[in-house]
Amino acid sequence: MDIEKLLSENTAEIDFYLAENLQTSELLLETLYDSMRYSALSGGKRIRPFLTAEFCRLFGGKKEAAIPFECAIEYVHASSLVHDDMPCMDNDDMRRGKPTNHVVYGEDIALLCGDALITRGYEMAATNSAVEPQTALAAVSMLLKEAGAVGMMGGQEIDLLSENRSPDFATLMSMHEKKTGALIRAACLLGTMAAGIIDKNDSRYKAAEKYAYGIGIAFQIIDDILDVDGDAAVLGKATHADVALGKTTFLSFMTVDEARKYAEKLTSEAISAIEPFEGNEILSELATFLLQRKK
Repeated sequence: MDIEKLLSENTAEIDFYLAENLQTSELLLETLYDSMRYSALSGGKRIRPFLTAEFCRLFGGKKEAAIPFECAIEYVHASSLVHDDMPCMDNDDMRRGKPTNHVVYGEDIALLCGDALITRGYEMAATNSAVEPQTALAAVSMLLKEAGAVGMMGGQEIDLLSENRSPDFATLMSMHEKKTGALIRAACLLGTMAAGIIDKNDSRYKAAEKYAYGIGIAFQIIDDILDVDGDAAVLGKATHADVALGKTTFLSFMTVDEARKYAEKLTSEAISAIEPFEGNEILSELATFLLQRKK
């Protein structure tokens, strides 16, 4: 199975919709929209929209129901990257091999861009006419929570306050369950909801959560490893950035080999969570692909 080909095909499809929904007829807003397109359409593997599409397919949903949710999660994710790169956060100059948003448009427009992207994501989820109204409501509520103070934003706060300190392993896990894991969980659950499943006690809903947890933490572990021994040219950003910022990572507690083994364990658990469902092969292969990635 060629996961990279499947990712590329889904990216081409979702990029069309991402671009289509970032247009404006108001000339006075063109700078803001241009900055939104710059970050939302700047490439990347589009893992989160792919997760949404595949969980929708796995649980018998229709593609047209997944597409607005795919756009929603990618806009929210793009927003987080714009803000994360800003001088008040990680102060990164490069993202995906290109200058970061604030370098190109200035900090003021970048701040507005991040805010506009995240609210566009919520709007896309709320106006998904291919699902029942109660499903759209549940999806927006879930996405708001996962992106907010108890999710992604809370994880970023823990990250900021942990710089140049020595947080314990439990704090590190809590940070990544929120900062990285929350949007991966949201992506999987959006796909599940696109298939009409909003009951948190449903075995399919729980399987999506377990899968998301495993690949989410494993994804961060691999990020930490790549920051140490990855190729900056391949990654499209500087390496050893975490050390420069005084950040605690998984490698603060483990060797590279130990961290890889932990990521392998989490990946295996993620795959096991969806094994009972027919048609799980693509998501299972994706989990392995993410574990073995080089960028």
